[in-house]
Amino acid sequence: MTGAAAPAALITGGTSGIGQATARLLYQRGYQVMVTGQNPATIAAAREALPEQVVVLRADARSLADADRVAGEVRDRFGALDVLFLNAGITRPGPVESFDEATYDDLFDVNVKGQFFTLQKTLPLLRDGASVIFTVGIGATRGIVGGSVTAASRGALLAMVPSLALELAPRRIRVNAVSPGPIDTPIWAKNALSAETRAEVARTVAARLPLGRFGTAEEVAELVAFLASPAVGYITGENITIGGGSGLTT
Repeated sequence: MTGAAAPAALITGGTSGIGQATARLLYQRGYQVMVTGQNPATIAAAREALPEQVVVLRADARSLADADRVAGEVRDRFGALDVLFLNAGITRPGPVESFDEATYDDLFDVNVKGQFFTLQKTLPLLRDGASVIFTVGIGATRGIVGGSVTAASRGALLAMVPSLALELAPRRIRVNAVSPGPIDTPIWAKNALSAETRAEVARTVAARLPLGRFGTAEEVAELVAFLASPAVGYITGENITIGGGSGLTT
């Protein structure tokens, strides 16, 4: 793979789950790839799991200084970007009365502020005709018990998509969102539920899905790669759900 000729992609939240699967897939399809993450353990694991040519950077999604630094790394290593996958995000399930101000602010700082300013800082590096993709999630449009604040933060991203698509259309930059439903990723291990409870919740959720199973990170990666491709250059301002038919049932 020759550096100058290959298209380039930046993936925030790319050290595990959907982000890592997308990094691997885009690399296999000839992209230069850079991923960011914050957790030292997942960063180390990503460096082991991903091809050595994939650049893995530590960056705090809440930090504008880190966003500047990442943009500088993209400029120095790739020169320009063809794909920006804004996938970094956190979830904090809980009833209304359980939230304190710090948790609320953390959700919006990571899920909204971090993604918006990463786009702002890398916008001069995006080639005309590039693709910007946000990860949102079905919780932004469907009620989930205990998901109010996470949904609000993800919904803020979804609200940005049509306006950003209009704003960037003169440069033929497409802006879309993907909304995964129940996907088997490490995020299931990041909440306060025990392993037994998580397994029971997973069985209950899967039984309610028309396709009868959780999706995989690799399946979401295929959707992201589809939206990244210039071959679908007529799709912009859209939110595409990948949830095993979860929107078909009550």
